[in-house]
Amino acid sequence: MGVWEFILRGGGRRFLKRKGSDAGEAGRALEELRSSLYNDFHTSEGAKRQQQRFCGPGAALTFNFVVSVGIIMANKMVMGTVGFNFPVALSLIHYVAAWVLMAVLRALYLMPIAPPLKSTPFSSLFALGAVMSFSTGLANISLKHNSVGFYQMAKVAVTPTIVAAEFILFQKSVSLRKVITLVIVSFGVAVATVTDLEFNFFGACVAVAWIIPSAVNKILWSNLQQSGNWTALALMWKTTPITIFFFLVLMPLMDPPGLLSFNWNVKNSCAIMISALLGFLLQWSGALALGATSALSHVVLGQFKTIVIMLSGFLVFNSDPGLTSLYGAVVALGGMSIYTYLGLKESTTGAKRIPSTSRQSSHSLKSKVIPVGEKLETRPMDSV
Repeated sequence: MGVWEFILRGGGRRFLKRKGSDAGEAGRALEELRSSLYNDFHTSEGAKRQQQRFCGPGAALTFNFVVSVGIIMANKMVMGTVGFNFPVALSLIHYVAAWVLMAVLRALYLMPIAPPLKSTPFSSLFALGAVMSFSTGLANISLKHNSVGFYQMAKVAVTPTIVAAEFILFQKSVSLRKVITLVIVSFGVAVATVTDLEFNFFGACVAVAWIIPSAVNKILWSNLQQSGNWTALALMWKTTPITIFFFLVLMPLMDPPGLLSFNWNVKNSCAIMISALLGFLLQWSGALALGATSALSHVVLGQFKTIVIMLSGFLVFNSDPGLTSLYGAVVALGGMSIYTYLGLKESTTGAKRIPSTSRQSSHSLKSKVIPVGEKLETRPMDSV
C-alpha cells in the first residue's frame, strides 16, 4: 500500500503533470508548424517569401537567359520552316497557352495566393496587361518590317527610356557611375549588332511606338512585385486575360489575312505548341527576373544575351560578324561587368545598413522595457 500511496499522492501526480506538460509543448509546436506551413503556402506574403527563397536574382536571370535562347530558335523555326507569318496571332497563342497552364496549376492548388485586390488598384493591373500586349505585339511587327540592325537600335533606346520613366513615375534616380556604364554598354551593343539600318516608314513608326510600352512593361512588372506581395505567377494570372483581350483587338489590324487557311497539320501544330510552351516559360522567367532585380538589370541581361548569341556564332559556327562588331562586343561585355560590379557593391552597402538600423531599433526597444515583478512589460514612450 505504501508504494501505491506514493504513486497516487506524490510521484504519480508529478509524472502525470510532466507528461501533460510534454504533451502541451508538443501540441504547441505542432500548431506553430501548421501555422508556419499555412503562412508559407496560403498567404501572399508566404508565397512571396518562398519565391525569394528559391529563386534569387542569379537563378531568375539564368532561367530567363536559357529560355530566351530557346524561344529564339523555336520562333525562327515557326516563322521560317513552318511559315507561320502571323506575329500577333503567335503571341496570342503563347498567352492563351500560358493562361491554360496556369488554370491547371490553379485547379491543382499549386498557384500562389494573390494579395487582396484592394491592395493594388485595378488600373495598375489593367495598365500592365495592356502595355504587355502592345510591347510583345509591336516587337514582333517591328522585327518583321525592319532589318535586324534597326530592330536592335530600337532595343538600345529602351535603356534611356527606362531611366527617364522611372525618374518621372517614381522619382528613382541612377548613380552617375551607372549612367556612364549604361552608355558604354549601349554603345558597345549598338556597334556590335547594328550592321544595317534598312527600314520603311511604317516599320520605323512601329519601332518608335514599341519603345515606350516596352520600357513601361518592365518597370510595372518590377515595381508591382517589389512594392507589394505579388509573385510572378499570381501577377501573370491576373494580367494575362487583359493581354489576351488586347491581342484579339490587335490581331485583325496588324496581322495579314490567311490565318484560318494556314496548314494546321500535326507537324506545324506541334512546332507552334513548343513555341507556346517556351513562351510561357519566357514570360514566367522574365517576371521572376524583374521581381528579383530591376527593369534596368533585365535590359542589360537582354543585351548580354544578344552579345552571347553573336559571339557563339563566331566561335562555334565560324560566322564572320566583322572586326567592328567584335570590338563592340568586347566593349559591351566590359561595360556589363562594371555594371554588375556596381550593382553588387550597392547591394552589399544596403545589406550593411540594415543590421545597423535593426540594432538601433532594438536598443530603443530595450530602453522602453520596464520590469514589473518577474515579467517584462513593454510600454510605449510618450513623445514630448
